[in-house]
Amino acid sequence: MSILIKNGRVIDPSQNIDAYKDVLIQGKHIINLFPKGKGPKSAKTVDASNCLVIPGLVDMHTHLREPGYEYKETIKTGTLAAVKGGFTTVCCMPNTNPVNDNISVTEFIIERASKEGSCTVYPIAAVTMGQKGEALTELEALLNAGCIAFSDDGRPVMNSLIMRRALEYSKIFDVPIISHCEDLNLSEGRVMNEGFVSTILGLNGIPKAAEEVMVARDISLCELTSGRLHIAHVSTKGSVNLIRGAKERGLNITAETCPHYFSISDETLISYDTNLKVNPPIRTADDVDAIKEGLKDGTIDVIATDHAPHHFDDKNMEFDRAAFGISGIESALQLSLKLVESGMINLKELVMKMSLTPCEIMKIDKGTLSEGADADIAIVNPEKVVTLDSSKFLSKGKNSPFNKWQMKGTVEKTIVKGKIFDWT
Repeated sequence: MSILIKNGRVIDPSQNIDAYKDVLIQGKHIINLFPKGKGPKSAKTVDASNCLVIPGLVDMHTHLREPGYEYKETIKTGTLAAVKGGFTTVCCMPNTNPVNDNISVTEFIIERASKEGSCTVYPIAAVTMGQKGEALTELEALLNAGCIAFSDDGRPVMNSLIMRRALEYSKIFDVPIISHCEDLNLSEGRVMNEGFVSTILGLNGIPKAAEEVMVARDISLCELTSGRLHIAHVSTKGSVNLIRGAKERGLNITAETCPHYFSISDETLISYDTNLKVNPPIRTADDVDAIKEGLKDGTIDVIATDHAPHHFDDKNMEFDRAAFGISGIESALQLSLKLVESGMINLKELVMKMSLTPCEIMKIDKGTLSEGADADIAIVNPEKVVTLDSSKFLSKGKNSPFNKWQMKGTVEKTIVKGKIFDWT
């Protein structure tokens, strides 16, 4: 069936397009772009007046929880939540149960996603067996099975020799090693950012150095090996400065941050709301400003979600005991649009950071509206104002600190390989 999206403002950084155009879809693919009003007749027409038409968003850092933690999220619910948030592709982290450190788990994820997933799912395999940091996984076999990157996310690779070997293999296979930068000796048993607020609250704080010393180590190892390093969920000013310096030296490093690191500071934890408990923790206002500046000047390449859904019971307890994580895939675009509204970045840069650049890093053939590309599209009304209601999330995880926030910008429709999901 042919679909014509008409009257929308098309923003596609891959073709340097920002113009009002009609988009013609045939089956699962994009046929062509036409000047506004010049598109041919089609079996179905979608009116995108007052909306942005952008390549479907790509989240390179999602926790789908399946297998093993289906009470928190499943591939079915997680991908449907992704599509609601404008994401047409997600890359899922390996900290499942069992860990995705072998071909069987990889094949399970791919098969389940093909049967029950609402969007495209790419597995990320563990760097080490069981995420224990002691022995590398069979990297080549996992790549051949369908994994596209490696990470022990949720746990750092504490052993520097193991991390060195992983980066050496990353150069051979030309895939990123996604580093969860955390020195467990500095962070173990601690629950929020170390500073004035943690002192007031009487909570054990995680110093910024817990992240920064590992960022520095991994940059050094990247320089030694010429490997491909991607630093996940950057949260501190010091990390931004270290990454900026490494890029200036020409190292093969990319980095991501998440909406909660540029939207709120640790002062919000005065509420003791466990939905604010995340790892790495929410940092200071100074760090928030540095993250925004890093996004503006290109030091931080990607906005990812680190979508970490939890069951209500995982959060409904004392702050010290509550689980780390935010259910973020359904609010990520709305929070990121606030960067555009404030003038930190423009719409083209936003689409780059949430669609095209993740594809370039992960070598995924997505993130474009070019002829022949998969018909993965998000239609977004950037002016519509809504109040976020996390109880209505399609994700099983309702654990959002942004509940009841007023948001400007809504995903009206998401198209995944030609299939229309209408959220209006």
